[in-house]
Formats: sequence, C-alpha cells, structure tokens
Amino acid sequence: LSRELREQMRQKADKADKRLLKRIEVCENFRDSGNRPEWMILTVIPVIPPDLRPMVQLDGGRFATSDLNDLYRRVINRNNRLDRLVKLNAPDIIIRNEKRMLQEAVDALFDNSKRKRVVKGASNRPLKSLSDMLKGKQGRFRQNLLGKRVDYSGRSVIVVGPELRMHQCGLPSKMALELYKPFIMKKLVQDGVVYNIKKAKSLVEEETDAVWAILDEVVKEHPVLLNRAPTLHRLGIQAFDPVLVDGKAIKLHPLVCHAYNADFDGDQMAVHVPLTHAAQMESWTQMLSVTNLLDPANGKPIVYPSQDMVLGINYLTRELEGAPGENKYYDSIGEIENAIDSGLLSYNARIRYKLESGEKIMTTPGRVLFNAVLPPSVPFQNMNFGDKELRTLIGDTLKANKNSIAVEMLDAIKDIGYKYATLFGATIGLSDMLVPQAKEALMEKASREQQRIMEQYRQGHITQEERYNRVIEVWTQTNEQLTDALMEELRKDQQGFNPLFLMADSGAR
Repeated sequence: LSRELREQMRQKADKADKRLLKRIEVCENFRDSGNRPEWMILTVIPVIPPDLRPMVQLDGGRFATSDLNDLYRRVINRNNRLDRLVKLNAPDIIIRNEKRMLQEAVDALFDNSKRKRVVKGASNRPLKSLSDMLKGKQGRFRQNLLGKRVDYSGRSVIVVGPELRMHQCGLPSKMALELYKPFIMKKLVQDGVVYNIKKAKSLVEEETDAVWAILDEVVKEHPVLLNRAPTLHRLGIQAFDPVLVDGKAIKLHPLVCHAYNADFDGDQMAVHVPLTHAAQMESWTQMLSVTNLLDPANGKPIVYPSQDMVLGINYLTRELEGAPGENKYYDSIGEIENAIDSGLLSYNARIRYKLESGEKIMTTPGRVLFNAVLPPSVPFQNMNFGDKELRTLIGDTLKANKNSIAVEMLDAIKDIGYKYATLFGATIGLSDMLVPQAKEALMEKASREQQRIMEQYRQGHITQEERYNRVIEVWTQTNEQLTDALMEELRKDQQGFNPLFLMADSGAR
C-alpha cells in the first residue's frame, strides 16, 4: 500500500496532495509501530451492566427503558441480519448496504451526538449514547464521581432573619429533625425514653413531643455549616449556631450576605452537620461567622450594613432646620427619649447636649441615640452617617477592639438601622422625582456641539474615529453636569429629606 501511494505521489509531482501525504504518514506509522490495521476493527462490543441501562414497568403494563437498550438492540438486529445474508450468499450490493447500516448502528451506540443524522427515539428526541452518558455537567464523571450527595446535609431557599444574632442562623424544624436524627435517637435511649434504637426510630418518625424537646437540646450544642455555591473564597462556607424556625426556608443574618455574595431573590444554600468532636470544635473556634469579619483578599471588613440599615441610620443622623425642640438643652438619653415620645422633640432637631465627659456640644437626638449603641471606646460621632462613614467606623472599631465588641456593635447597628428605616417609612412618589431646571439648556448646548462636530466631519477636517470620540465625550460631560444639577435640586428639596436623595446620598441604593 505504501509503494502504491508513493507511486501516486510521483505521478502528481507538480502539486502535493494533502490526503495522499496523510495516508502515507498513517501507513508508515503502522509499519514503524508494529501495529496491524486489522487490530483497529472491533469484533466484540462490550455491553454495560443492566443496572446502568434500566428497564422499568409502568402502570399500564408498558415499559420505560434506557436509550442504550434501543441502541444495543439496533446493533444486535443488524448484526444478525448481516450474518443471515452472508450465509444465504446474498448479492454484494445488499451485503455492502447491510455492513454500512451495522457500522452506523455501532457509531450511534458509541457517540450519537457526533453523527450528522442522529438516531431519534419514539418522541423524535435524539437517543443518549455511551459518550452522552459520560460527558458534560450531567455526565457520569462530573455528576456522580466528582460531586456526590453527602449524608447529614440538606438545602433550601434562604430568607432574611433580621432578628438573629450574627453567630446564628434559622434552621427549619423539619430539616433539623432529619439532619440530627441519629443524635436524637441516641439521646432518647440515653435518657431512658425508649430502650432500643428501633423504638427510638419509630418515635422520631411519629414526631412526638418528646422528640421535639430533645431536638432543642441536641441543636443547642451542635453547630451547622452553611455553604452557598459557588464557593469562591473560604468565607463561602461558615459555621452558625442553629435556631429552630417554622417553615421550610433557612434564615440568614443580613450582615453575612456580603461574604456569601447572597441575596434573597431565590438563592439556595446547603447545610452540613459536622459529626466528630474535632470538626465541631473547629466549627466553633475557626469557622463561626463572628470570627470571619475580614475579607481574606484585602483585610478590610466584609461585614457591614447595607440598604435598609444604611437608610435608617442616615435618616436618624441627619439635621433638619426648624424641627420641633430646636436649640433646647438635654443632659441624658432618658430626657431625649421622653421628649421624643411626647412629640416635643424631633430626631433631626439641632440640640445642645452634655457628654459624659462634661463637654457640651451641638448635635441631634438621632446622633445621641446612634452613639448610645457604639462601644464606650469609640468617641462621640457627631456626623451624618452614610455607607462610607459606616464602613470606616466598623474598620476603625475592628482595629482598636476585640472581635466580640465589634460583633456586638454590628448587631446593634443592624437593629437600630432596621428600626429607624421602618419609622422613617421611605417611599418614592412622582413629586419626589424632580427635573433639573438646567436640563433644557444643557441638552440644547450638547446638541449644538454635536452638530458642529458633524459639520467638521462632513468638511473632512476630522476622521470618523475623532468624530465618534468627540460626540461620546460631549454627551458624557452633559450627563455628568445633569447628574450634578439633579443632585443639587434634590438636596434643596424638603431640606435634604427627599427620599430619592436620601437613598442616593447615603449609598443605600
């Protein structure tokens, strides 16, 4: 064969034939390696075990079967038919056609998706071949070998739990009953409620009062790990002290959302129960959410308030001229709270206040209430707090104090933020959406500038690229000027208490 191919190449001396060159290369490789071409031909096809290609009887007496069974059946039928035709000395053209069909059946069995005309089933759906079972995300390797379901785990949708402390998570009671089943059964036997494991198991399945009481005890000393996919850094898995809740959703503390990159639009999280004492100790000491307050990437706090909490604190710490109780003097928080409850004082009024050090300052009742939840080591913060200021405060507190003090402060900030966001009751109405007076003039100026640039382009003074860049620059500048003008108008509206301005200025949205 090699000699024949070389002869053909010599006859085509004027131009090299790539196909011939490839055939010569394959031929020579066979000779050099000592392999024989007939060894490349399958004479026996391996059949996978029946468990991997199941057949299930349905209610109506019909069978639901794996696609592989159909593909194997096609190979067997065509092979038998070819055998019969060879024995009958059928004409060459019929045998050749049957051989081609057998080859197609074998190809379809190994990789149906590669073929131009895929073999389809009864519902006009391409049949899943051996290759399809192995490849891809749902294939045997990635689905079953690399990623396995583990015992003592579950998953559910997450919802916000503003009432939780930072080390806690809300675990659905039904899920906890299943996760802690062996521990509950062991405790039932230990406490003498039942005398064998079999009885304990049936008691757990009946969900009696004794079982729920013991579940509360078991859960108290047993942490859980919460994981949100994709786990891109080590804070993607953290430990929490579970609190039993009604319903089927896992409750998550709002401040740990940044670490997980989680939100509450339908995200799901997985729960795992650490079994050994060593694993539990590691969870309590190293993986608990209150020990993971810093971002491993940059060392900055990864736990900080956002959205509603920022809005509530920003509203609380703002000043309002002419508010009820302005310029009055107070020397204790109790007096301030009584005056607010009586309607004599606004949270945002400018008042004179006596600090614990004896110093008298001008501040607002809201700022006094906010400072009351900060650690004693933090000096009085007499400013309006937005997102940036809160992050700076948390970062400074973490540097100067122990984790436990920072965690208490974070929980207090969360509570006060939600409380005053609710009291403020921010809503956006059409009257809050102001149009800057300078808008018409700015738009007209930008349009004239654009026409001037287009005229320069038409006269050939500038290139197409220069024209494009200049037009983009004009409208970008106009956009920035409009934004500044809008923010200025919103700042003046309602003495800076326009809800739209509050949300934008505070960094809540």
